[in-house]
Amino acid sequence: MFTGLIEEIGSVLSIRATKRGTQLQVAAPQIANRIHAGESVSVNGCCLTVNSHRGENLTFDLLAETLARTNLKTLRRNSRVNLERALSADARLGGHFVQGHIDCTARVLTFEEIENDHRLEVELPSEFSHYVASKGSIAVNGISLTVAELLPSSFACWIIPHTRRLTNLGTAKPGDWVNLEFDILAKYVERVLPRGAVTP
Repeated sequence: MFTGLIEEIGSVLSIRATKRGTQLQVAAPQIANRIHAGESVSVNGCCLTVNSHRGENLTFDLLAETLARTNLKTLRRNSRVNLERALSADARLGGHFVQGHIDCTARVLTFEEIENDHRLEVELPSEFSHYVASKGSIAVNGISLTVAELLPSSFACWIIPHTRRLTNLGTAKPGDWVNLEFDILAKYVERVLPRGAVTP
């Protein structure tokens, strides 16, 4: 479990196919010394298990399902990724509950500066639109954000300078693919209601 508060922007060292599958290596100088093999780390919002740890570098094994469902397959050397360690039981919850289970990827439609803030608009696939509510929470590349506008086929969030500076949204541009995880509370509401009570 994570909170959506990014601790570090890591840098991809390599992503390559091995006999064991696809392997991702990330430089994480700020958090690597507090991570052990076997621990969970959110990478662009994806919950991954640290396979090995050497110095400032973390290595992860990626499943085919992870690559198919997330934007990790678009990573290249020097790509910037959002990193967050798993939430400890005694920690403060500053964002919202983020599982690290990506629901889908979607394209950035616009990312424009308006005065000192930035407006991020992301497409919203119709099959997931019922999970999104105005002023509700959503995780974009693992970042806990508040939905400011809910549009017919997209949603928009306002990005404060702090978030833009300390996450990889600082380099986001139209056409980029971002990972989306919808609020777990919406999913459980859908599950417990009578079948057919909630429709996309």
